[in-house]
Amino acid sequence: MKILVTGAAGFIGFHLVEALVKEGHEVLGIDNINDYYDVNLKYARLAESGIDRSKVDHYPELISEFNGPNRHPELVSGSLNDLLVQSLKYSNYRFAKLDITNLKGLEDLFTQEKFTHVVNLAAQAGVRYSIENPHAYVQSNLVGYVNILECCRHNKIEHLVYASSSSVYGANAKIPFSEDDRVDHPVSLYAATKKSNELMAYTYSHLYNLPTTGLRFFTVYGPWGRPDMAPMLFANAIMKEEPIKVFNNGEMKRDFTFISDIVDGVMKSLFAISDNEVKAEVYNIGNSSPVDLMEFIDILEKSLEKKVQKNFMPMQMGDVKVTYADTSKLSNVTNYKPKVIIQEGVKIFAEWFCTYKKGILIEKD
Repeated sequence: MKILVTGAAGFIGFHLVEALVKEGHEVLGIDNINDYYDVNLKYARLAESGIDRSKVDHYPELISEFNGPNRHPELVSGSLNDLLVQSLKYSNYRFAKLDITNLKGLEDLFTQEKFTHVVNLAAQAGVRYSIENPHAYVQSNLVGYVNILECCRHNKIEHLVYASSSSVYGANAKIPFSEDDRVDHPVSLYAATKKSNELMAYTYSHLYNLPTTGLRFFTVYGPWGRPDMAPMLFANAIMKEEPIKVFNNGEMKRDFTFISDIVDGVMKSLFAISDNEVKAEVYNIGNSSPVDLMEFIDILEKSLEKKVQKNFMPMQMGDVKVTYADTSKLSNVTNYKPKVIIQEGVKIFAEWFCTYKKGILIEKD
């Protein structure tokens, strides 16, 4: 298999690349490395996979021109090859700094590399930020996404797996959330773009015989996680002995899902398609065991051996009280079964967090 992973410098993308290359697949990762959160964390993930930051940014003018809106037509395979960085750790992994909104760049990449499978994890993430900056979501999650679909259909990709989100369920009061539930009342623009992705994928499957699978992720956490999500925000505050914001007065539940279980589900989905079947499928992928937010904080405090002051806040716009995944559909097709319980997962995350933060402090010193 030759697999393209978009969003490869992101949380899930990084872990997925690691798992795929260790299984022997040829992998090419792309990411625009935007500054939605600290780019140093993204480069640190890449470094962990053997991608040298200096080589990623070795041709800044070429990267800017290749990804820019006024790209010259003569910028083809020769320039593209200059942007591809070989991993120093894995012989079967390469990376390029490339934005999925750059259709011409994607077309060149697909034509040259001849992928068999694509996992699209590139997206503008974050429910709350979508309220502040809607245009970023339209560009990445809609324009960039249709670029991926177009490249897949023109290059006869065997299977496209893409990231959807549990946020499509909105304020659904019925739990656990099932793929059969109505999802036409999103409470954030982020959720609306993810539902749009599912509809667009269905259309491409129907019109162009492109097999697609959307995965509705439920609150992913673990080492190398996103700093804008609760586990990292809470851990940072606890270690700094600063108060944390607890929304809806702590009356919230999340289906926290450890990253290794997510990666296992993505890989099972990627290779689970029948040769004679063209479908547009959507699956929940979660832990099917929601945890009270206050319990999560308590487990994290114990893992970090520190207590924290809690500032209780009202519910934020675009947020929901409970997420809870019914994963029976995915399990029936792929034998997916999450293995990591919350106490074990938080402990692993806390150990990584302390090591990572210690490394940052040493570098600064």
